[in-house]
Amino acid sequence: MTDKGKRKLKSGFTTGACASAAAKAAAMLLLTGEKVKKVDIPFPGGDRHSFALHSCFLHAGQGAASIIKDAGDDPDVTNGAEIIALVEQQKEGGQEQIVLSGGKGVGTVTKPGLPIPVGEPAINPVPREMIRAAVQEAMKEADSFPLLQVTIRVANGEELAEKTLNSRLGILGGLSILGTTGIVRPVSAKAWTDTIDASMSVARAAGLKEVIVSTGRTSEAAVQDLLHLPEEAQVMMGDYLSYALKSAHQHGFEHVHLSGMWAKILKCALEIPQTHVRNGALEVHHALDLLVKLGLEKDIAANFADANTAREIFYRLVKMGKQEIVKRVCLQAKVYAMKESGLPVEVYLVTSEDGVVVHV
Repeated sequence: MTDKGKRKLKSGFTTGACASAAAKAAAMLLLTGEKVKKVDIPFPGGDRHSFALHSCFLHAGQGAASIIKDAGDDPDVTNGAEIIALVEQQKEGGQEQIVLSGGKGVGTVTKPGLPIPVGEPAINPVPREMIRAAVQEAMKEADSFPLLQVTIRVANGEELAEKTLNSRLGILGGLSILGTTGIVRPVSAKAWTDTIDASMSVARAAGLKEVIVSTGRTSEAAVQDLLHLPEEAQVMMGDYLSYALKSAHQHGFEHVHLSGMWAKILKCALEIPQTHVRNGALEVHHALDLLVKLGLEKDIAANFADANTAREIFYRLVKMGKQEIVKRVCLQAKVYAMKESGLPVEVYLVTSEDGVVVHV
C-alpha cells in the first residue's frame, strides 16, 4: 500500500485523562445534582477535550461517573476499560482540599524507584494534577468548595494488569493511571521507553549493579535460569535496543546481560538501533555481507540469498556446522552493545528449543 493509500492512525486518551474527566463529572453531580452526558477538561498542553460519559449517578452520598477508555489505534491493554471516579465530601477535614486515592482495579506501588512513593496508589504525577484541575473546575462551575475525596477505580483492573509489566515494577493489585500529555499516540514508542526507564529505576533502587536486558519473555527466562538474579534485574526492551542500552548507562549500572533470539542479535550485530521490522527491516544481503565479513565462505553465502528470514539463515548455518560464524555474530553484537551502553556487556543467544546456545 502506498503512503497515500494508508489510513491515518487515530490518537486516543490516556487512563489519566479518562480518570480526570470521570472525576469532574462525578464532582459536578455531587455538588449540583446535575447529571451530565459529556464533560470537557483541560489538558497539560493548554488544550481542552470532551468526553462522553458511560455512567453518571448518585449513590450513598457519592457522585459516581465513568468513561470507557478509547485508545484510538494504539494496541493498548486498557483500550475499552471502564475508568471510574467516586467523589464524596471528606469525612474528616484535612489539609488538602482534594484528597486522591486508588480503589479497586488501581495498583499500589510496593517498590522504590518509581515517581510515586511506596504505599501510594499507582496514579502518576501528571494524572494527579489533571484530576485535581478537573475537580477544581467542577467546584468553580458549581460555586461550591467543600473538602472532597476522589477515588479512582478501574473495572477488571486486576485482570488487565496481568497483561502488563506492573507486577515486575512492584505495582500490585491493578493498573497504573498513566499519561504525561493526556493523549495516546498510536503505536507510540513512549510507552515502551517509559517502561524501560521505570524498570531501570526500580532495579537501581533495589541496589542492583547489573541488569538483564532482553527482547522477549523466552530470552529473558532462559538467561534468568542461568543467572538467578532478582526479578527487579529483568528489563524487557522489546525492539528498543539502543535506547535500553543507553538507559542502563544513564541509570548507573555497571554490567549488562543482553539476551535475544537470533534475528534480534543479528540486527544488533548489524548495528540496527530499533529492531522492529517496521523500523529496522533485515535486508538479507546486508546480513550475508556481515557473515562473509565474519568468515563465511562467499559461495555458501550466495546459496543463502534465497532465505526468507533471519531464522532460516540461522538454521542453515547450524545444519552446516557453522556454529563458529554464529558465535562471531554474537561477538559483533557484543561490540555494538558495549559501544552503545559504554558498559561491559555479555550477550546470550537464545532459541525456543534449547535456551541459551551461545554466551559471549
